[in-house]
Amino acid sequence: MIALSRYQHSDMSEVTPTSQRKSDHIQINLQREVKSGLTTGLEKLHFEHNALPELSLAQIDLSVEFLGRRLKAPILISSMTGGTPEAGRINQVLAEAAQAAGVAMGLGSQRAALEDPALETTFQVRRHAPDILLFANLGAVQLNKGYGLAHCQRAVEMVEADALVLHLNSLQEALQPEGDVDFGGLLSKIEAICRGVSVPVVIKEVGWGISADVALRLADVGVSAIDVAGAGGTSWSEVERHRAHDDRMARLAAAFVNWGLPTSVALRHVRQALPEISLIASGGLRNGTDVAKCVALGADLCGLAGPFLKAAVDSRERTVEEIELLQAELRICMFGTGSADLQALKRARMLPLP
Repeated sequence: MIALSRYQHSDMSEVTPTSQRKSDHIQINLQREVKSGLTTGLEKLHFEHNALPELSLAQIDLSVEFLGRRLKAPILISSMTGGTPEAGRINQVLAEAAQAAGVAMGLGSQRAALEDPALETTFQVRRHAPDILLFANLGAVQLNKGYGLAHCQRAVEMVEADALVLHLNSLQEALQPEGDVDFGGLLSKIEAICRGVSVPVVIKEVGWGISADVALRLADVGVSAIDVAGAGGTSWSEVERHRAHDDRMARLAAAFVNWGLPTSVALRHVRQALPEISLIASGGLRNGTDVAKCVALGADLCGLAGPFLKAAVDSRERTVEEIELLQAELRICMFGTGSADLQALKRARMLPLP
């Protein structure tokens, strides 16, 4: 098991504010209740059972192509962490598990490593996972804080990434005393990155969802894929509530526990607005049934974070087991709907619960 507690008492002068914040986030996610007050909405849907699937369980194909890369299953280990020694070890475990299972992986925000190159190794997992689809990651708001194409390209090259995630976390920043809250004029800057960076750009929320209107604007400026990252899982307002150093900030954060677009709503609306764009569903997914429902609603890839973080703190083996269980659950859902592959699953009938 990876020990996290000793970092909690480390000398604050030895770490940057950004890396210390990342350490806080890991500890809070592992030790506190940080769920959104909303649900994903997926629990309100169920598949119409096919009693005569006319196929063998063994012949079901879970593979998918995403941004030009073939994956064994439509699973993404969502962007989580980096920037501390503990985070580096977690990232190594996650990368090794992704390599073993043939799934994709996202890294946490690399801002800490751009501020302090000594932290780059905590994100550099390519040697542990030479074949995976790997996402670099920066906060989009940093484009208003002096970051530009060179910083984005550096983030990609630092980790030998296949794509760059620019995450949108306006509400989280507003709830941090040290938050960056100038989100004005970002769309044109995102467009410049899409035009100039060497890899596809993915835009992702962090748990409050992307609306159809925002998705359309992002597609218009050249974004290659969107992660709707809806509400129903980890609430970063709750994380910030636990980080708060005074009652006022804690109460302010607590007011937003029910904020956001549920994952199923965001996913359905964005897919209807943009039938052809590559789409990732994340936010509160917990098992292979959730993954299957998201695929049926239009997702090409499905991201999970919390279950993998808890597994990675334990071991690589447990993380691989978690992925394999997801794959088995997804396969049986496909069997139960008579879907031989993911394209067929997208046509499977879902019904609202009575």
